[in-house]
Amino acid sequence: MNEPQRTPPARKGSLLRTLRAVAWSLIGLRKGSEYQADQEKLQPLHIVFVGLVALFALVLLLIGLVNWVV
Repeated sequence: MNEPQRTPPARKGSLLRTLRAVAWSLIGLRKGSEYQADQEKLQPLHIVFVGLVALFALVLLLIGLVNWVV
């Protein structure tokens, strides 16, 4: 009557895989199978952190481009 507790498998996502997932998400192009694989392997906290850093870098790049053009 006591069922063994099932723990979710540990997620092993590399930084490079997280960067690729965030980059493809910013572009808006993604295969469904790759999305599923990333969803299973990547940690949500890492995705949020890398996404915020990428967004901050994009804003700085755009500000620098505007200042260079002006």
